[in-house]
Amino acid sequence: MTAQTTEKQGPLLRFLGGVERVGNKLPHPFWLFVILSVVLVLVSWLLAAFDVSVVSPADGKPLHVRSLVSNDGVHMMVSDLVKNYVNFPPLGLITVVMLGVAVADKSGLLPAMMRAALSKVPAKFVTFAVALTCMFAQIAGDAAFVVMIPLAMIAFRAVGRNPIIGAIIAYVAVGGTSSVGMLPSGSDAVMAGISTAAARAIDPNYQVGTLSNYFFSLASAILLAVVITVVTELVVAKRVDAMDAQSPEQIELEELPDMSVSALERKGIRRAMLAAVIYLGLLVLAMVPSGSPLRGDGGAIIDSPLFDGIVVFLMLFFMIIGVTYGITVGTISKPKDFPDYMGQGLRDLIPALILFFAISQFLGYFKWSNLGQVISIAMAQFLRDLGATPVLVFLGTMLLICVMDLFITSGSAMWSLVAPILVPMLMLLHIHPETTQALFRMADAPLNSITPMSPYFGVALGFIRRTRPSAGIGTLMSLVLPLAVVNLVVWLLMFLGWYALGIPLGPGAPVD
Repeated sequence: MTAQTTEKQGPLLRFLGGVERVGNKLPHPFWLFVILSVVLVLVSWLLAAFDVSVVSPADGKPLHVRSLVSNDGVHMMVSDLVKNYVNFPPLGLITVVMLGVAVADKSGLLPAMMRAALSKVPAKFVTFAVALTCMFAQIAGDAAFVVMIPLAMIAFRAVGRNPIIGAIIAYVAVGGTSSVGMLPSGSDAVMAGISTAAARAIDPNYQVGTLSNYFFSLASAILLAVVITVVTELVVAKRVDAMDAQSPEQIELEELPDMSVSALERKGIRRAMLAAVIYLGLLVLAMVPSGSPLRGDGGAIIDSPLFDGIVVFLMLFFMIIGVTYGITVGTISKPKDFPDYMGQGLRDLIPALILFFAISQFLGYFKWSNLGQVISIAMAQFLRDLGATPVLVFLGTMLLICVMDLFITSGSAMWSLVAPILVPMLMLLHIHPETTQALFRMADAPLNSITPMSPYFGVALGFIRRTRPSAGIGTLMSLVLPLAVVNLVVWLLMFLGWYALGIPLGPGAPVD
């Protein structure tokens, strides 16, 4: 970006440019948690030396900070290293879910469904169709960025509109609404696992269900698809159309994937959907008898093996539809293809598994030192003394998360960082972990699409430059900003309304 261009930027873009420069100096999230672990060790030693403590609300006894720079602390860090990692709740949950999702993805089912959803959309519905399809596409995780941005560009070009609009919608709908979607995904398992670990600082038996935010997520996905549509048509599309960009017809066709869906692929999708209906129907039938092994004590449905083990049933669901599609279209032709696809899916998880190692050690240290509980109890008491209402607590929490989100764009990394403090603190204020988790998801996602710290910011900008070579960081930020701000405001209002009405956030989720 030239100096002349920089001079023409307004205060907001100059601020975001500063955020970019500062954020780029932050280390990789793995090293960030290693550094934080070292800082935690030193802080625990300092606070323990001053005998910092609080009164535990559980038993009325003093709760002291324990020094990690001690014989017991060093012994814990060495002897519990493997246990901290193996027992890290999200580790097993996301691994199991992704075994199934990988089969559905690598067999070609998920990409084919995305193409089928957008291949013949009328011009007047293309914006909403792209936004809503991206809500489904989030099941594919980060791969949704690479798949949906070019598909959205093709969909817009096919109806005679500027493909840049499609790229912006897809980028925001996947990244700016991340962790909510039409279907449960691996992120649900990861969030629930981290929330469970944090909640057990107060209640050792607390369990946050994988689907504990599903009702809220489903409603959020539909509402945000509508909001994205309205803001795009009223603001973003007009700004894009006003740009002095190249004609859409000048895009090199070979650089974008084929949008067509073959007859065989459509047959595979139909059979996969039939398999899904049969599978879900069998689950419903299995739950009918009051003595079903899938029911809980006294015939309970919510508090039952089905919901407690929902990750297993999600894995089987995606495996079944993926295998059905693969056999139909020929992408699964021999038994070894099935485990091969699962292996490919696990390879995609390797960066997350490495990050989980650093996070699990940090959380293990945090829990053993009592630092998380001491901070949570002290902050909760401070807020009670101030007479802070839940709405003020929500707004303060949201502001904190939004600021942090400009620098740390990994949702699981940031939730791992703040959950050990926020979840116990809000539990002491009689706000359930499921509510805190939903608040985090709502506050975390919108700004993901603004900050250049996001690894997919560059991906989106690269696709946009195929149509507008002169596009820079400021171009993408200016196009995304209206969507991010309106999404955040509308989402917050929805959350506050949901909370005020006492609607459950998901199956089995308690109401505050």
